[in-house]
Amino acid sequence: MAKSQFTEEDDELLAELGVEIETSTLNARTPREERIIAGFEEIQRFVEEHGRVPQHGEDKDIFERLYATRLDQIRSLEECRNLVATIDFQGLLTPEKSATASVSYYSDEALLAALGVDLPEANDITVLKHVKPRAERERANPAEVAARKPCQDFEKFKPIFEAVQADIKSGRRKIIPFAKDGSIQEGNLFIVSGQKAYIAEVGEAFKGTDGRNEFRLRVIFDNGVESNQLLHSLQKRLWEDDAGRRITDISMGPLFDKIVSEEDMGSGTIYVLRSKSQHPTIAENRNLIHKIGVTGGSVKTRIASAKQDPTYLMADVEIVATYELYNINRTKLENILHRFFESARLDIQINDRFGKPVMPREWFLVPLFIVDEVVDKIKDGSISEYHYDHNVVKLVKLTE
Repeated sequence: MAKSQFTEEDDELLAELGVEIETSTLNARTPREERIIAGFEEIQRFVEEHGRVPQHGEDKDIFERLYATRLDQIRSLEECRNLVATIDFQGLLTPEKSATASVSYYSDEALLAALGVDLPEANDITVLKHVKPRAERERANPAEVAARKPCQDFEKFKPIFEAVQADIKSGRRKIIPFAKDGSIQEGNLFIVSGQKAYIAEVGEAFKGTDGRNEFRLRVIFDNGVESNQLLHSLQKRLWEDDAGRRITDISMGPLFDKIVSEEDMGSGTIYVLRSKSQHPTIAENRNLIHKIGVTGGSVKTRIASAKQDPTYLMADVEIVATYELYNINRTKLENILHRFFESARLDIQINDRFGKPVMPREWFLVPLFIVDEVVDKIKDGSISEYHYDHNVVKLVKLTE
């Protein structure tokens, strides 16, 4: 379960307590660098499949000739060598691995022209515009997977896999189909091609070749190897693998364990929003009035048009907290939350953009710390033992 990020005050407090705050630098790369790495990974997969480095020659297919030229160029440029050196587990950068066949074309550009491939305007071999990006190649051939290498710090992750296996055996975790929403986040666990996979890191977003936001993942497998593959590539593999599964978080208790249909079980985000409306009632109680809902998609996308939507009080909103949950029925969860806070529901009427009166039903006079408590009790399955008393602003345990 993930909540809002540390505030500056939190950071200062942690520093005083001697707690170091780790920052991830997994994907502090430019799109150009990502494309260089993607091009090198294409070469690595060729070597894995064919057991040899790509070679030059008119008798070779278009991709092998491109890979051979590309490998020559990567080897010749110090910037490229430094960029891919840490993932070169096959030793492709060493001179001994060079192809022995003679080059049939005097330059990379001549080869590409002969192959009918358009050249980039700038003669910059590091742009790699004519190498199919990794995500595109995986869409074309699902059998191709990210190059894997030994995980040097696997001892840190081994206890996670051991604990997860014990949780599955005891029923604390479940193995369910990978939902259509395709959610993949740091700390998630999956079964891919028969192996358990742990998402150790999710890099910063960058623009993919198809225009979508893409993310580089650090995926640790239970056999001691790891892969830095793209999020959308992993999604596709899980969807296309009949045996691909999500391993849920530790069981949320009887509230959700009795869901019959596995198709209803998936990931969801409880979100808490605060309105920026200048309505007198809202302005007077802004820090107490919150919209509480559940979505299977992006919260930011959901609130993008808040100013035109009476559900959001015809005003912009800010996200004050989110909580990621798994193995849930989103509709059932939202209904539970709204029923639980029924006594604190905000009674307000506003006009939509056509002047028609509307009474939004998902806004409540509830402080954020109460929402935190409720989510914790939903997670441990004890929420049915409590009710919310808005007069004293606290959760009260029901009498036997």
